[in-house]
Amino acid sequence: MPRPRARRDAYHHFRRLDTRWADNDSYGHMNNVVHYAFFDTAVNLWLREVAGLAVPGGDVIGLVVETACSYHESLGWPEPVDTALAVLRVGRSSVTYAVALFRPGASEAAAEGRFTHVYVDARDRRPVPLPESLRRAAEAIAIPAPGAG
Repeated sequence: MPRPRARRDAYHHFRRLDTRWADNDSYGHMNNVVHYAFFDTAVNLWLREVAGLAVPGGDVIGLVVETACSYHESLGWPEPVDTALAVLRVGRSSVTYAVALFRPGASEAAAEGRFTHVYVDARDRRPVPLPESLRRAAEAIAIPAPGAG
């Protein structure tokens, strides 16, 4: 029985990333660790370009506390990947992202994941309230969590 897949129209922020020959594993598809690298890249580019955080080198940094991925179909070089990003939850010092990878033009995700950052002071690694620019940017791309009323 096929699992339901996230659809492109559920996401708010997109970025096309190129795959590389080295991204493929010995089975001829993109290695699992590369999916996570694309998730991380999509979030960090958004933090720099939209949320206004200094990545790297800022006073506030995001530490990954949870991540997950569901794989629906194979991706790999030489085809590029469309990364898609939305926010599932905005907390006092954390953000949970929904991230998906799509073939260019596809309406259903080839892979979809969840990615939670806790934002901390870069020096002492203690949680801090979200910077206002991050909170506003996250709320702008927030979607209801699956199953939420």
